[in-house]
Amino acid sequence: MLQNRAYRSLLAAQVVALLGTGLLTVALSLLAYDVAPGSAGAVVATALTIKMVAYVAVAPVVSALVVGLPPRVVLIGSDVVRLAVAATLPWVDEVWQVYVLIFVLQAASATFTPTYQALLPTVLPDRDDYLRALSFSRLAYDLEAVVSPLVAAAALLVVSYHGLFAGTALGFAGSAMLVLHSRQGRAATGSSETGPLRRRLTAGVRLCASRRELRAVIALHLAAAGATALVLVDTVVVARDVLGRGDDSVAVALGVFGGGSMIVALVLPRVLAASTERRVMLTGAVAVVVALAVAVVATSSAASWPLLLITWFALGAAGSAVLTPTGQVITAVVGEDERPAAFAAHFSLSHACYLVAYPIAGWVGQLAGVPVAAAVLGVVAALAATVAAMTWPAAEPATEHEHRGQA
Repeated sequence: MLQNRAYRSLLAAQVVALLGTGLLTVALSLLAYDVAPGSAGAVVATALTIKMVAYVAVAPVVSALVVGLPPRVVLIGSDVVRLAVAATLPWVDEVWQVYVLIFVLQAASATFTPTYQALLPTVLPDRDDYLRALSFSRLAYDLEAVVSPLVAAAALLVVSYHGLFAGTALGFAGSAMLVLHSRQGRAATGSSETGPLRRRLTAGVRLCASRRELRAVIALHLAAAGATALVLVDTVVVARDVLGRGDDSVAVALGVFGGGSMIVALVLPRVLAASTERRVMLTGAVAVVVALAVAVVATSSAASWPLLLITWFALGAAGSAVLTPTGQVITAVVGEDERPAAFAAHFSLSHACYLVAYPIAGWVGQLAGVPVAAAVLGVVAALAATVAAMTWPAAEPATEHEHRGQA
């Protein structure tokens, strides 16, 4: 797989772009403190909300607007926009400017990611190679969460946080160059969906609604979102307030969560060689439900540090089992010309799940306590897993490269 020049370049582009995004997250926090020192937390929280709204709203729109364009042109264009925004951010001095630029940047990311995902199965037509590529993508996201803060901390020893914006811009520039370098003899083209803009806008959603497997995948993503939301939102509360530990314990707990995700992503290609995506993803969803039930205790006054780490590891592993095979399911049930719209719609709908999970983890956790939030998320995950199991028949595993159009 790594001998494929096009894939090597695309993977490297994803990695450096993610590194740039990670540096931007740290720099944005410091910029918010300068621009609004009394409400930096609120500014960052609003920026993250804007990010999620951009992900949900923009991906299907852009997918409709770029119909017919070669994917590499779309990828490079997205990187150029992100580079321009990163280069502009150091000069802002108003909160509203931060919000506008973050929306533009995340809109470009919402264009890059589904286009990249739709291109991979064309670059890697062999199923085993593609499954390994999905694992590598999952590892790239997990490593970004671990490595980027370390790189940012090292950089801040010698430069101001404005230097992190320069690093972000370099990351997006490098990504664009690597995508350009990935050209093959046969250039892939974008979606063939034509017709009125309104029809193109809903093409991906109609695909997801018409395929039982894809409807089930969205339900499973809601279960996985509960695991991620509990960890990202409430780790600091449990570690500091419940267990009375220091700041370093927050980083350790988040690292353990990422470690669980990475380990499962590494072993999944071998597991999927002997099993189906349906079985693996439903098993992961059940594991999320069990881990969230344990989290009710692990986040309570009866909690202990080892129990919390074990639970966080299990949540990371279970979530990865749900999320990693998704690309293979989409590729198996839609035609090649439908992939851009399908991946864009999935990107949007799956991120909409976090607009449900994050408020539960945050608001319910604040009003009623983290254990109650874990219990509510567990109930939501259980319902989502049940819907997925009923929607996705066991007799029709999505393991074959064919286009099935059943309703």
